[in-house]
Amino acid sequence: MADHSKHDETGATVTADAPVQLSGPTSLRERAPAPDLARGFMLLLIALANTPFYLYGRAHSDAGFHPLDGSTADRIVQTLMITGVDMRVYPMFAFLFGYGLMMIHRRQVERGVPEREAFRLLQRRNLWLLAFGAVHALLLWGGDVLGAYGLCGLLLVALFIRRADRTLLIWAAGATVVLLAFVALTVLGAAAVLAEGEAGDIGGGMPEFMYASASEENVLAAAGYRMMMWPFLAIVFQGPIGMVVPVSILLGFWAARRRVLERPGDHLRLLRVTAVVGIAIGWAAGLPHALAHIGVIDGLEDVMWAFSPIQMVTGLACGVGYVALFGLIGHRLRGRALGSAGTAVSAVGKRSLSCYLAQSVLCAPVLAGWGFGLGAHLGSATMALYAVGVWLTTVVIATMLDRAGRPGPADSLLRRLSYRSASSARR
Repeated sequence: MADHSKHDETGATVTADAPVQLSGPTSLRERAPAPDLARGFMLLLIALANTPFYLYGRAHSDAGFHPLDGSTADRIVQTLMITGVDMRVYPMFAFLFGYGLMMIHRRQVERGVPEREAFRLLQRRNLWLLAFGAVHALLLWGGDVLGAYGLCGLLLVALFIRRADRTLLIWAAGATVVLLAFVALTVLGAAAVLAEGEAGDIGGGMPEFMYASASEENVLAAAGYRMMMWPFLAIVFQGPIGMVVPVSILLGFWAARRRVLERPGDHLRLLRVTAVVGIAIGWAAGLPHALAHIGVIDGLEDVMWAFSPIQMVTGLACGVGYVALFGLIGHRLRGRALGSAGTAVSAVGKRSLSCYLAQSVLCAPVLAGWGFGLGAHLGSATMALYAVGVWLTTVVIATMLDRAGRPGPADSLLRRLSYRSASSARR
C-alpha cells in the first residue's frame, strides 16, 4: 500500500490529506508558576508606573511625569518610583511577552504542527494585539504597550523566530551596545551643559499633547491627543526604534528556548547573577535621578533630561533582573502550594491582558480631565494608594475567575480570534 504521509519542517510525520490542526493554548492548570507570578506582580508595578501620568495641572520633571512639588510622603513615593519602577517595568513585560511567543511556537512544533503554521499563528496573534492596542489607546489610555509589543512581535517573529540561539544573543548584545553609546553621548552632552553653566537649546520634557491627553476635558479632543501619543510611544519610545523592547523580546526568545522559567532549577546560577546584577544596576542608576528630582542633589536642573536615556538602558537590566528574581521564587515554590497570596497573584498573571485593560477602565474615567478629574487633586502618595487599590481590585476579580476555572475575557478573546483565524484559513 502506498504511503501518503510526508514530513514537515520539524521532522514530524503528517498525513498528506489531513488538515493542519493547531494545538490549543496551555490550560490554566498546566502553566509554570514563575511566569504567571512575574506577570501578576508586574501588573502592580504597571499600575504604579502609569498612574502618575494623571497628576496633571502642575509642573513636571523633564525626565518623567512626576510633579516637582509635593509633601514629604509624596517625595518618598517619587524616590521609590524613580529608583525601582519607572522604565523598569515595560522591559520586564516585553521579556515575558517574548518568552510567551516562543512558548506558543515551541508548543505547536512539538505537537507536530508545521512550522509555517506555527509562524502564522504568532503573526495573527501579534496583529490582533496591535488592534487591541489601537482600540485601547483610542478609548482609554494613550500610553498603551500592547500596540508596541504587537508591532515589535511582528518584526521580530519574522526575523528571528527560526534563528539560532547564538544569533539572538548577538543581535540583543549589538542593540544594547548602541543604546549604551547613546547614553554615553547624552552624558557627555549633559557634562558640557554643566561646564558651560547654561542650558542652551538642549531641553527635555514630554510633548504637550501627552499631558493634554490626561488634562483635556473634552472627550473627543482627549481621544485625539491619545491617538497622537500612542504611535509616538508604540514606534519610538516603547517600540522598535527605542530598542529596549526588541532587546527584551529577543532575550525572552532565548530564555524560552532554554526553558529558564519553566525549569528554573536547571539555571539557578544564571538566574541569581542576573537578578543581583540587573536589579543592582537599575537601582544604583535610578537613585541619583530620584535624589536630583526631590532636590537632595542640587545643580542638575538644566540637565534632568539626561536621566531619561539612562533610565531606559538601566531599566532594561533591572526589568530582566526582576524576571530572574521571580524565576528564583518559582524554583522555591515548585512542588509546593502557592498559598492564598501566591495563588491570587498567579491568577492575575494568568489573565494579564484582561487585568492590564481593566486598570485603564478603573483609572482613566476616574482620573482624567474628561472623566471625574480626580488626578488634578491627588498627590504622588495618594495616587500610589489609588494604583494599589486598582491592582487589588483586579486581584479579587482574577481570583474569582480562577476559582470558577474561567480565563480572563480579553485573554480568551485574543486566543479565540487567533485560533479562529487559523480555522477559517484552513477551511
